[in-house]
Amino acid sequence: MQALSPATTPVAPLARPGRPAVVARTLAELTGPTRGVIELPVRLMWSSERAFDLGDPDELLWMYENVLRETTRTDDLRALINGRTLRRVWRRLNLPRGVRVAWESRHRGLRTA
Repeated sequence: MQALSPATTPVAPLARPGRPAVVARTLAELTGPTRGVIELPVRLMWSSERAFDLGDPDELLWMYENVLRETTRTDDLRALINGRTLRRVWRRLNLPRGVRVAWESRHRGLRTA
């Protein structure tokens, strides 16, 4: 019997154990808001404080981190994340390794953003 090598078994990068990272096909399709206060649905943020002021740099980062880590739907990415903003803040986001790897594998420009 021959053992499978890790190279022959594709493994999707994980957002967290048991949950593959969801990545948009293109950054251009991410047309989420760039200003205002956004309230995340409970499925993305379990805290009672789910509203984020996109004009506050720290709140914007916190919202993006939560959406990128927790979403299981591409529609969430399209509605809540803005592609240009994502590229601008990419290096400052605190993301699980699996999320960062998944996004940078699909969108190589993020590696140098």
